[in-house]
Amino acid sequence: MQALDEGKLEAYADTFTEDAVFGHTPGREPARTRPGILSDLYEVRQRQAADPQQRRHLFTMVDVEELTAGRLRATSYALVLTTRPGGGPEMVRSCVVRDVLVRDDGQLRNAERLVDHDGF
Repeated sequence: MQALDEGKLEAYADTFTEDAVFGHTPGREPARTRPGILSDLYEVRQRQAADPQQRRHLFTMVDVEELTAGRLRATSYALVLTTRPGGGPEMVRSCVVRDVLVRDDGQLRNAERLVDHDGF
């Protein structure tokens, strides 16, 4: 999440497997594959380009369980904060994040990330 918050979209997309699924916006189909996730991230960046802001994604209450050998489910609460120039932080979103993590080339990567927004 630090890579995403710092605008390092390629580095963030690299935390996913090549065939990953990333659903993060209610009512919108999840992005599929690492290139599809990266394309989605650039689209979101473009939509937010006119609004100077710093986003921070804060993950808490992480619960990890083994699904099968080599596959983990991590469930977290996430708060998204936005700070604009001259202002203080504002909480813009509260979510539950469900990840399926796997070992890929010696790294722990996300095979699936589904984000459920509170209130939807």
